[in-house]
Amino acid sequence: MTKQNNYITSNKSSWCPGCSNFSIRAALIRAFSELNLKPHEISMVFDIGCAGNSCVLYNVYGFHGLHGRTVPLAVGAKLANNKLTVIGIAGDGGAYGEGLNHLVEAARSDYNITLIVSNNKLYSLTTGQASPTSERGTKTKSTPEGVNKTGLNPLLIALSAGAGFVARGYADEVEHLSGIFKKAINHKGFSLIDVLQPCITLDKKNTREWYQQRIYQLDDKWPVEDRNKAIIKVQEWGDKIPIGIFF
Repeated sequence: MTKQNNYITSNKSSWCPGCSNFSIRAALIRAFSELNLKPHEISMVFDIGCAGNSCVLYNVYGFHGLHGRTVPLAVGAKLANNKLTVIGIAGDGGAYGEGLNHLVEAARSDYNITLIVSNNKLYSLTTGQASPTSERGTKTKSTPEGVNKTGLNPLLIALSAGAGFVARGYADEVEHLSGIFKKAINHKGFSLIDVLQPCITLDKKNTREWYQQRIYQLDDKWPVEDRNKAIIKVQEWGDKIPIGIFF
């Protein structure tokens, strides 16, 4: 097993103290180690945003791309060298806003890459504007009277587009999240993991306490091979929010 510190650089993070991006990074590094991947076998492509700023924190091949273009860059890396394990890291703005068309096409084409989306329902690096996953009524500096449309369900879109591996994780459950990452990386095809994470600085609604009262792990009946059943399950949201591998 490769030691976890082999995947870590000496660079300092720009994240807020206590940010759940630290937990996502810890879960991913743990997955790399347990899969015994060598740093030179991994290529990571990063979007613009808080999550994308982790580009300098991983001791692997890394590319910091343009906003919304994580997926095509990751696909290009995989096509250029199919021996690489290719991981895309993006926020909900880049992945589900500017980059949504790329996600749909990658799912349809079933490229063998893994896309990890840090979903805090905001454009946090630019100080908290509404994102595609912001729920109706969410008040931000860009929507002072509240978001007037339904928040995007990325898992529903990915399943509808034909994605072969669709999962949701929660940033603070590191062991559970790392297990999802391992299975996603091992999946031969396109994998999407939507990682729910509270923005501790800018979001006063979707807090750690809010998530902890609602999230629950799927039981051992999941994942399923019935796409229609998974499509129904990923729409469960409210008092209960399931996390785990749906399909």
